[in-house]
Amino acid sequence: MGYWCDGGLWRFPVQRRSHRRRSRKRSRSVEDDDEGHLIYHNGDMLRARYEIVCTLGEGAFGKVVECIDHSNQGARVALKIIKNIDRYREAAKSEVEVLDHLKSLDSDNRYSCVHMLDWFDYHGHICIAFELLGLSTYDFLKENNFMPFPIEHIRLMSYQIIRAVRFLHKNKLTHTDLKPENILFIDSDYDMEYNPEKKRDERTLKNADVKIVDFGNATYDHEHHTSVVSTRHYRAPEVILDLGWNQSCDVWSVGCILIEYYLGSTLFQTHDSKEHLAMMERVLGPIPTDLLQKTRKKRFVHRCKLDWDVYSSSGRYVRKRLKPLKHYMVSNSEDHQQLFDLVEKMLEYDPAKRLSLEQALRHPFFSSYYSSSKSNNSSSSSSKSSSSKKD
Repeated sequence: MGYWCDGGLWRFPVQRRSHRRRSRKRSRSVEDDDEGHLIYHNGDMLRARYEIVCTLGEGAFGKVVECIDHSNQGARVALKIIKNIDRYREAAKSEVEVLDHLKSLDSDNRYSCVHMLDWFDYHGHICIAFELLGLSTYDFLKENNFMPFPIEHIRLMSYQIIRAVRFLHKNKLTHTDLKPENILFIDSDYDMEYNPEKKRDERTLKNADVKIVDFGNATYDHEHHTSVVSTRHYRAPEVILDLGWNQSCDVWSVGCILIEYYLGSTLFQTHDSKEHLAMMERVLGPIPTDLLQKTRKKRFVHRCKLDWDVYSSSGRYVRKRLKPLKHYMVSNSEDHQQLFDLVEKMLEYDPAKRLSLEQALRHPFFSSYYSSSKSNNSSSSSSKSSSSKKD
C-alpha cells in the first residue's frame, strides 16, 4: 500500500534492510546500508540545501527522494541518490555528462527530456537534482488497474517520446533503456470516474505530457557498444541475436512501449531469449532467414529457422498468450489502424528497414500535429527558419 506524501502524489514506502553497516570511515553521521544505499530520514539536510521530504522510488542504481531546495525559494525537486558502489558511481558520472550536454543543446526545454538542475558528490554518493515530475507511465498504469490509455493520450505521449528520442539520435546518442518506467508524466493529476460495468474506479489523466528520464545507459555513437542493452521486454531482436545494434534499437523499444500503452500490459512478457524470439514470431511473423544466418547465437537456430517447438509447454504458452499484432486492435477506426501501422513499422525485424524516428513523425497517426506545426510555421518565414534549425 502507498501513503500520501506532501506534494499530492501517491508514493510507496521503501523496505529497509534490518541489518545496517557503517560505511568505510567518512563521517560519523553518514551511513550506508548493506546494499550501498545512503541511510537517510525525512527531514535530513544534504549540503545544507536539500531537505529530504519523502522517498519517491528505488532502483538498482539507488533511490530517488523528494526534496525542498532551500537555495531556490523552497522549490520541490527530485534528488537521485546513487549507491556508494563503484560501478553505479561511474555510470552516474557518465549520466551527468550526458545530461549536461543535453541541457546545453536544449536550453529552452523544447524537447521532452528531463533537465538536470544540479549534481554533487555526497560522501561517495553521486546525487543528481531534477525537476520534480509526476508518476511514471508504468506506475500510472499499475495504479489504474492496468487500464489502457485513451488513443488521444497515446497520440500525444508517443509524439513527445518520438520527438525526444529523435533529438537524442540527431545528437549521436542512443538511450538504450526506453521503457514505461523511464517515461514520466509532467503532472500525473487525474479525474476519477466509477465504471459500473467493471465495478471499479478508473482514472483519466488531466494532462498527458511526458518526459524521458534515466540517461545512465545512454551511449554515444562513437563509444563502445556493449553486447546487451535494454530491459528485456523492450529489447530489439538484433540485440538478442547478438548482431550488433545502433540507434534503431530505440525505435523497437518505442514500438513496444506504444503497444503496451494501448493494451495496458506488456506485450513480450518473458525472461527467456528463445521464448522472446518465439513470441516475436507469433506476433510479427517469421524472423527473416538472413538475420538468423548471421546470428552468433547458433543455439537459437535450426535449419535456418528459429529452433522452437510449438507443441512444447512453452510453445503452447506462447500460442495461447499471444496473437498476430493486428488481432489486438479493439476498433477498426482510422485512429486505431494508423497506430497499429506505426507500431508495425517500428517493430520491423531488420534494423536497416525499421522506420526512422524522422519518418515516424511524418506518419499519418500524427497528421494533426504535423498539419498544425506546418500551419503555424507558414505564418512567419522567420519563425519557420528558426523552428527548422531547432528541430
